[in-house]
Amino acid sequence: MNEMIEHPEVGMPPRRGVRHLLVAIAASTAICSAQAADKDPALLGTKLTPLGGEAAASADGVIPAWAPPGQQDVGWSYGQVRGQHWKFKDDKSLYSIDANNVAQYASKLSPGQLELFKKVPGYRMDVYPTRRSCGVPDFVAENTKKNVGFATLDASGLALQDAYVPGVPFPLPTTGVEVMLNMKMRYRGVGVDIPKTIAGVSPRKGGGDWLRISNDLSFFTPWGAKGSALFSSVGRLENATYFSFLEPAALAGQAAVGTLTAGEQSATFYYFPGQRRVRRMPAYSYDAPQIGLDNQYTVDEANVFFGPLDRFDWKLIGKQELIVSYNAFGAYDTSAKVEEFAQEGSLAPESRRYELHRVWVVEANVRQGMRHQAPKRLFYIDEDSWNALMAVDYDKQGQVWKVREGFTIPVYETGACDMQALVQYNLADGRYLYDLTTIGASKDIHWQTESVGNPRHKRDFYTSDNLRSISER
Repeated sequence: MNEMIEHPEVGMPPRRGVRHLLVAIAASTAICSAQAADKDPALLGTKLTPLGGEAAASADGVIPAWAPPGQQDVGWSYGQVRGQHWKFKDDKSLYSIDANNVAQYASKLSPGQLELFKKVPGYRMDVYPTRRSCGVPDFVAENTKKNVGFATLDASGLALQDAYVPGVPFPLPTTGVEVMLNMKMRYRGVGVDIPKTIAGVSPRKGGGDWLRISNDLSFFTPWGAKGSALFSSVGRLENATYFSFLEPAALAGQAAVGTLTAGEQSATFYYFPGQRRVRRMPAYSYDAPQIGLDNQYTVDEANVFFGPLDRFDWKLIGKQELIVSYNAFGAYDTSAKVEEFAQEGSLAPESRRYELHRVWVVEANVRQGMRHQAPKRLFYIDEDSWNALMAVDYDKQGQVWKVREGFTIPVYETGACDMQALVQYNLADGRYLYDLTTIGASKDIHWQTESVGNPRHKRDFYTSDNLRSISER
């Protein structure tokens, strides 16, 4: 184990740590509320980062002050392993957390993380220096500034009506809905192509066989084109998705397209090769199980959270300093071996990286008259990039049920940070899964900033007619 280095606040006794945590959240919430109440766009790029994070260092200096991160890669070109070219790749871990010393760090861990140490044998987190590596292109920063006082919600108060894009609609948020919409509208370019995703589900209790799944997958975000436009100019389309199963053999050839328009339920069409038919799947959203994943993964658990917000009430708790997965290149190592990455009980500690960061905390509770498998959820959203770093789902008895961690990295193509790969632990079933990694895939994710010449970055690719055409070849 790496030598443990205790830090102020992080290493305090649990009881005092909880008191400190409550005070810290209250103080941070007051600061954030005051900033948001000002609604002053001049705060962005001065006291705040261009996207609305606190620019100042933390009180103890563990979280450094934000500065434009500049170029993050060293000599990288597409196709090379991303993590091997990150400028901080030689960082050494400061300390490790395991079941023996987790109490010392309880104030900096989520309820879900604390449960992982209790229920996953040998679970370990290696903590590294905090690197605020998430920048943003100038045009995204300018659109974000213009959104202060301009961006609006629709009549339901749960979806984005209009904003300047690409940009964060609510950089000075005062509600949980605004924070979640910032997460959904984070800049990723015009699309993301993953020629070969690598996913897996650990064996059932008493079993020994993993489920191994691979897809050809693309996301399309038309509002991410360089420059400045209104969200309404793209028909308020949040994203479009295509996937086709590559393996296992029993699913190979099955494919789907889906579109998600703000304020509407997603529209999904699915191709079944045995029937040579495309069918609409109106119920394939929210907590519907994803096909082929043994009922371990719902549609809205993808990307830590995916889909409409209308089944929950969203409460903004405030900000908290937490040890979270960050600059986590391990899940994107196209040259690694799956067997070394996905170990018994958890992903290999060496493939994960944790840092101390400030995060927005949002609590979601099922709305009256609605239903969901997880009646309560907590989401932890990065202040610097608006990526979802973690989620904790509770069951109907109020117990921690599922814990998701998203693996955020600086994206060399876009100049921003994004998260595609994730891990989810189902503590009730004693199983876990990982998704959208490129472990051992030999083919890297491609973040696209231009759509010229790419048929997958056109709206008509995501139709039932086109799905039938490309699937029957």
